[in-house]
Amino acid sequence: MTTALLPRKALHITAVALPLAGWTLHTTVLHRRLTAAHRDPLTGTWRREVFTTRAHRLLERYPDEVVLVLADADHFKRLNDTRGHAAGDTALAAIGARLTEWSGPRGVAGRLGGDEFAALARIEPRHQQLRLEHLARLMSRPVPYEGGLLPLAVSLGAATPAAVTSTSLPVLLRAADAAMYEGKHTGRAVLAGPQHATVPSINGRRAGRPGTHTLRRAA
Repeated sequence: MTTALLPRKALHITAVALPLAGWTLHTTVLHRRLTAAHRDPLTGTWRREVFTTRAHRLLERYPDEVVLVLADADHFKRLNDTRGHAAGDTALAAIGARLTEWSGPRGVAGRLGGDEFAALARIEPRHQQLRLEHLARLMSRPVPYEGGLLPLAVSLGAATPAAVTSTSLPVLLRAADAAMYEGKHTGRAVLAGPQHATVPSINGRRAGRPGTHTLRRAA
């Protein structure tokens, strides 16, 4: 190849590479925007639809090593009324961050609405109780706020396919919700049993729970 052809070849390579680089950048930006659209902007957790999709996938692949957790902030209205909405937002962001940390890269955490969250983590059965106890301690830690500490209290209910004898996500949600209600304000993560899975519910939420009357079909 003569030296006269080298610049022409270099120009040709550059001409091909520039559109490819531009398309790669465009794809990356688009992916980031789509990911952001599926996340709750306050807490960084997944929105309900994405959480549900990912939770179903994890249940199908790893039915013997998953733990579902429901989390509700205790006395959240009182916190908003006495400390302001910024304090409430700080508490919600902390709950989302801690659930995300607890569920890890192999799990998924989502905000279902208001002060209600869910997480599904892959944990070997022999470690599940210890991990739930760790989550309860994690959730009870005060949150740094305005140069001080903001008290945080969270009610936790958990369910596993082995404990409730079902791999159905609505059944697990129902059981975890009933277990959470049983342990409300105790600071413990209550693990559901088969009896919690039979509590009447609407779309995985215990019947009588605020908001369930607006939903139309039973889980």
